[in-house]
Amino acid sequence: MPAIAVVDYGMGNLRSVAKALAHVAPDEHIVVTADPRVIRAADRVVLPGQSAMPDCMRCLDASGLADVVQEAAATRPFLGICLGLQMLFQSSEEGPTPGLGVLPGRVVRFRDAAMQLPSGVRLKVPHMGWSPVRQARPHPLWAGIADGTRFYFAHSYHPVPKDRAVIAGTADYPTAFTCAIARANIFATQFHPEKSHRAGLRLLANFVAWNGCD
Repeated sequence: MPAIAVVDYGMGNLRSVAKALAHVAPDEHIVVTADPRVIRAADRVVLPGQSAMPDCMRCLDASGLADVVQEAAATRPFLGICLGLQMLFQSSEEGPTPGLGVLPGRVVRFRDAAMQLPSGVRLKVPHMGWSPVRQARPHPLWAGIADGTRFYFAHSYHPVPKDRAVIAGTADYPTAFTCAIARANIFATQFHPEKSHRAGLRLLANFVAWNGCD
């Protein structure tokens, strides 16, 4: 059985995530799978996602994997990436769409009225590119990654956790938003570690070594 299961529900850049994990953990058995038995047997679970939240939730429900993902998020080291972060919350403005409800809170769109720098320059939505991430608190997945390190983003929506204690990282666009969350065995990022070069690979390596304790 695999050490790491990357959940395949028909959406997301799964192969690049699996390839990055294989790069940092060449001796681990990593599979991209839609088989509930394989996911339940894995030591660690990764939920990637991209595109639109309604499409991701629809595919996750249609695949029959929603319950399996919720179970994994409650029982072992779990990493959510981009939409894999957003789906953990109760609802999203995109749709509007109900999420998995693993974490209290909602996902909102960047407000057009707020997309202006003091200089008058307007920012575009989606937020695409590299932004510094402030670490809200220490966590094993931040080990070896300097506070303020830049990660790669591609998104129009971001989470607003009801419990601020789960916030593990923030970024600015142009005001602060939550870009990483952590609770018990769960860590999830709005940015893409698999596209974030050395820092992203370090975060993935930290996940592979993580025992699931916050």
